[in-house]
Amino acid sequence: MDVILAEHAGFCFGVTRAVDEVYKQIDKASGKKIYTYGPIIHNETVVSDLEKKGVRVVESPEDLKTIGDGILIIRSHGIRKEIHEKIKDMGIEYVDATCPFVKRIHNIVEKESAEGKTIIVVGSATHPEVDGIVSYVSGPVYVIETLEEAEKIQFPEGTELYIVSQTTFNQNKFQEIVEKFSNSRYNVNVVNTICSATEERQTEAEDIAARVDAMIVIGGAHSSNSRKLYEICSKKCANTYFIQTLDDLHLELPKAVKLVGITAGASTPKNIIEEVQNYVRTIF
Repeated sequence: MDVILAEHAGFCFGVTRAVDEVYKQIDKASGKKIYTYGPIIHNETVVSDLEKKGVRVVESPEDLKTIGDGILIIRSHGIRKEIHEKIKDMGIEYVDATCPFVKRIHNIVEKESAEGKTIIVVGSATHPEVDGIVSYVSGPVYVIETLEEAEKIQFPEGTELYIVSQTTFNQNKFQEIVEKFSNSRYNVNVVNTICSATEERQTEAEDIAARVDAMIVIGGAHSSNSRKLYEICSKKCANTYFIQTLDDLHLELPKAVKLVGITAGASTPKNIIEEVQNYVRTIF
């Protein structure tokens, strides 16, 4: 069986930075307990490994009271502005591992909303990254995930709109939504804040899926960018499979399948990708 492994698969810069920070703090903690605000990344395998090393996940502002003299690490997706301020006010020792690309969006929407612009965040309202972004907006803000949602929203003529995106959003869908507002009577400002790693990953995955007989997407169950890769690949390859680890891989492929593609989300560790790749190469 021939296999094409995506070059842009696995940990992105922001995830690598956040995970490395946790392990660094474990090594230098000197007995202090380590906490992360929310799962450091959306990958159950990584979070489970960190739990075995004593790292605990804080899920709410109320849980901050349990930290004491421990060290808190802010997840790669970022957190809400008021929670960040509460951490500082409580005097908790913390390390901010928010992805710099996410932090940039915080700064953009805070500045532009303070100047009176209506902010549109293209992304999933339930995603922690988007939840954090919205909290930095001081004026009107709308979260839009689909073109259908965009078509239902109307603003007064001349409204100044400022459009940004969740860093891991589908590039093509973002452009569709932007075009909907651009072809209207509003004053539209757009900053494409989909990170370059996401764009490269999606473009490459789509290209590979169009060429192979079967496609495997590896990612965490709660990983937004991995789900989007699956969505993109499914449109190009009917035999597309979404798995978290090798244990989930139960392929029943047609005999005609000769070429398999593999890609992985930004929160997928290298060792899991290698396990899947080696298995596919040897078993078929």
